Amino acid sequence: MIARARHPLFGYFRESEEYFASIIRWQETRNHVTGLTSEMIGYENGVLGCVMSAAGAFCSPGGHILLHAPAYIGFTEALQNHGYHLVFSDLVRDEDGIWRMDYEDMDRKLKEYAIHLAVFCSPHNPSGRVWEQWELEKAMEVYRENDCIVISDEIWSDLLLNGHRHIPTQTVSEDAGNRTISVYAPTKTFNLAGLTCSYHIVYNKYLRDRLRKQSSLCHYNSQNVLSMHALIGAYRPEGHEWVDELCQVLSRNVNDACEYMWEHFPEVEFAKPQGTYMLYLDCALWCRERERTLDDLLKAGWDVGVAWQDGRPFHRPFTIRMNLALPHSQVMEAMERLKTYVFV
Repeated sequence: MIARARHPLFGYFRESEEYFASIIRWQETRNHVTGLTSEMIGYENGVLGCVMSAAGAFCSPGGHILLHAPAYIGFTEALQNHGYHLVFSDLVRDEDGIWRMDYEDMDRKLKEYAIHLAVFCSPHNPSGRVWEQWELEKAMEVYRENDCIVISDEIWSDLLLNGHRHIPTQTVSEDAGNRTISVYAPTKTFNLAGLTCSYHIVYNKYLRDRLRKQSSLCHYNSQNVLSMHALIGAYRPEGHEWVDELCQVLSRNVNDACEYMWEHFPEVEFAKPQGTYMLYLDCALWCRERERTLDDLLKAGWDVGVAWQDGRPFHRPFTIRMNLALPHSQVMEAMERLKTYVFV
């Protein structure tokens, strides 16, 4: 980016061949995707922008869109603000505490509300699930049977914990490849969110043409030259090494935080994430037994410097979302403060 900033021209620029080649190499190396071409890749100012463009292209305000709950607040707020009706299929935790999709519920709601557009999150935010091959195949079969286009948010796909592997939604079957709009970005991985450099991958030309037409209508969804060079820089070999080391750091943070909370806060329920750097805590039991509200609990954390997020807007009551992307010493300091001052 510094090298590019030394160039005197800051006008309008299209994506360079190096930009597309960087994405193709990254997807092949990290996600084992082959056969990508530059025609399948398109710039997006952000993942949410692409979601809204796809919604505009394949649904109408007043129409219904399926999401899994808990659901990322960005999806729900943006879609509802534009007049779409959201239908939620709840994820359920199995006997081992792992979040799973309820395929029968998905199928029933797709049929009941005549839904033909779904937003899918892989890895899932806020639960941290990294979906397995069979889970993706089963979900995509449900979508196929209901003639449903899928917007697959895969912005977290680089941030995998404890050896888990991301499987791109488009790769699970030929049909999945033809009905899916996948969205990626280096922003979450490399802390570049202020540069708004996301991109879509769409195999199907019909979907691609409709999406690009809708994206163009705002006359704003065009390449930012510094964002382009940020992606090229991030997706170099040094970036691969950095991400591999980052995932080790995040894995340690998550492992130690989970072990600490299981030992010291048994009334707080959560599933250990397999990806992302988020914990999604269910504090219903703790609040009930102490006759405290979630607002009381949230305030108690903030009062002692533990900055955590109200999880209720993600469509689960009594929940708190915690970000563990920080130095390990600060993660453990937060745990100590929670034990001493909050969960007492």
